[in-house]
Amino acid sequence: MSPDHPPGLDLDRLRGLLDRERPGLVAGPLSGRLIEGGRSNLTYAVSDGTGSWVVRRPPLGHVLATAHDMKREHRVISALHPTDVPVPRPVLLCEDEEVLGAPFYVMEFVEGTPYRTAEQLAPLGPERTRAAVLNLVDTLVGLHAVDPAEVGLGDFGRPEGFLDRQLRRWAKQLDASRNRDLAGIDELHATLGRELPRSPSPTVVHGDYRLDNV
Repeated sequence: MSPDHPPGLDLDRLRGLLDRERPGLVAGPLSGRLIEGGRSNLTYAVSDGTGSWVVRRPPLGHVLATAHDMKREHRVISALHPTDVPVPRPVLLCEDEEVLGAPFYVMEFVEGTPYRTAEQLAPLGPERTRAAVLNLVDTLVGLHAVDPAEVGLGDFGRPEGFLDRQLRRWAKQLDASRNRDLAGIDELHATLGRELPRSPSPTVVHGDYRLDNV
């Protein structure tokens, strides 16, 4: 692809889709760049010189559908946007693979800094760093306070038996990745199994919640 079209993002086709589905949204030619830092799905910043948006799509090449489900991502963002949980405004979901070669969605671009290291946080100073960390916790509390049924996510996922499935998944992952003896790990798994509480009332959880991912 040319510099005007980052890999996996055909800006001409994207512009045509937006003009058809969201007429008046885009005011001029689009430019785009890949946002670095993602480990899975591809994320692009797109702009017409006035407005800015974000495009999310699966990685190039073969992917696991369940791990790169754009429809699921878009559905959750659309459900949470009207709540107090700070998520970007969804713009459009496209499941037609003829446009970009894979399903994708567009959302508003929100200015922010992804802090990934202690060195990046240091210039903020202790007070602002503490405020950021406490806000991270408060935001998670707000997410967990959302009633899935009230926002249209009552049929999303399988909340019953979640903890039991999670424990069994950890055991399979551990067995598949053993490369050294780790004292007490099997005893820990057995203890967790014996002491496993009942699954609490279902709520929305973030599968990779950390400071540089919010």
